[in-house]
Amino acid sequence: MDKYLVSTKIIDWDCPQVLQMAQTLSHNWESPVEIAKCCFEYVRDEIKHSKDYQLNPVTCKASDVLKYKTGYCYAKSHLLAALLRANNIPIVIHIAYVELFCLNRLSEASA
Repeated sequence: MDKYLVSTKIIDWDCPQVLQMAQTLSHNWESPVEIAKCCFEYVRDEIKHSKDYQLNPVTCKASDVLKYKTGYCYAKSHLLAALLRANNIPIVIHIAYVELFCLNRLSEASA
């Protein structure tokens, strides 16, 4: 499980600003489930999706997402992972590739 707690170039939870936010978010909670919920809600509610709000810069590193308060889905997941790891909650990110053809078919089916 230790490998799901390490700080990386992208999930840089050891950055002072990320650590501070992780501590702030976990301050009132004791259980990992409560802390995870609080971190998730923070990222969901406070970090704007770059496309929806037409924001720049395009962020990737967790610390940049936190600094600029914006990111695409993958970047927001990097910040969530960093906040969880900083609170000693192991986390791994799985990425899936979806063909555009499939997305077009889903759009047509729901129309």
